[in-house]
Amino acid sequence: MISLCLKDLAATQALGTLLGQSLWAGSVLLLEGDLGSGKTTLVQSLGQALGISDPIVSPTFSLINEYPEGRIPLYHLDLYRLQPSEVADLHLEDYWQGQAYPAGIMVIEWSEHLPYRPADYLSILFQPQTEASRQLKLIPTGNFELDKLAQALAEKNRPLA
Repeated sequence: MISLCLKDLAATQALGTLLGQSLWAGSVLLLEGDLGSGKTTLVQSLGQALGISDPIVSPTFSLINEYPEGRIPLYHLDLYRLQPSEVADLHLEDYWQGQAYPAGIMVIEWSEHLPYRPADYLSILFQPQTEASRQLKLIPTGNFELDKLAQALAEKNRPLA
């Protein structure tokens, strides 16, 4: 687990950029946190680091936004309005197994609504501290390799904290 204190919006964006530079096709990020905690901001900067020029907005009503034009495709999901039984009908495993869609980075906001999870993923828990700062916990599950991200943070001397 990696615990980070992000002092402001720029720090959240810097982490998103770092993720976009460090993650690989097949990565799954499960985001949890209250409204306004920085989840979409993180995804926006991740997408920019992948070279996605389209505006990245939270897919609250569309449920899934696909951005195939980046260095790696980005699949951005928002499960806020769904019940777990409704989420099951989306067959999200088609995305993270890379069988029906090209392998990409899958980011799921409101992942606590998932009735099932992939074998390997990174949970990112957002906990606001003040209006601008937030505490993040990055928790790998299964064979998700956190080493690359930890090394990237170390090389940058953890400028996010």
